[in-house]
Amino acid sequence: MKDILKGKAYVIGDSIDTDQIIPAAHLVFSMTIPEERKQYGRYALSGLPDGTQGLPKGDIPFTAADEFESEFTIIIAGSNFGCGSSREHAPFALMVAGAEAVVAESYARIFYRNAVDGGFLIPFESRDRLIDVIRTGDLLMIDSKSGLLTNETTGKDYLLNPLGDIADILRAGNVFEYARQAGLMP
Repeated sequence: MKDILKGKAYVIGDSIDTDQIIPAAHLVFSMTIPEERKQYGRYALSGLPDGTQGLPKGDIPFTAADEFESEFTIIIAGSNFGCGSSREHAPFALMVAGAEAVVAESYARIFYRNAVDGGFLIPFESRDRLIDVIRTGDLLMIDSKSGLLTNETTGKDYLLNPLGDIADILRAGNVFEYARQAGLMP
């Protein structure tokens, strides 16, 4: 886990579910075969509907047509991000697309745990409704140690909730590597 994250924001709405993050039709690809794995990046957030709860204004896709990685590395979401099924493919797809963090008001617990346990991305929780003040394409910087998100486009700062114990898991790479380093498993 990096202490400082910098990247472009991708702003979406409330209750973005796992079928919107990676539609079930795209779960046919192997997560381990490199040529198939990259398809998860191509289809990340491809299930978002048009409109205020889905695609950002202007219907900007997360990953451009025929690309496997997104230019957006920090997702800004509303409440209940990652609701729906328990598939670990959702945070995995975002990671493969190049997302390093999601900043949401709240998460579905299973998405949050999958993101942390797999070391796929950092799930920050915001104290403010950031989807109302950050725009897709804004340049952001997150200091994961201090919990400060800076919108470099507007010059405004926002406090994030502390990562707490999950920071150690993310720094280790995933929950299994953390358990090995902590001597909890061989």
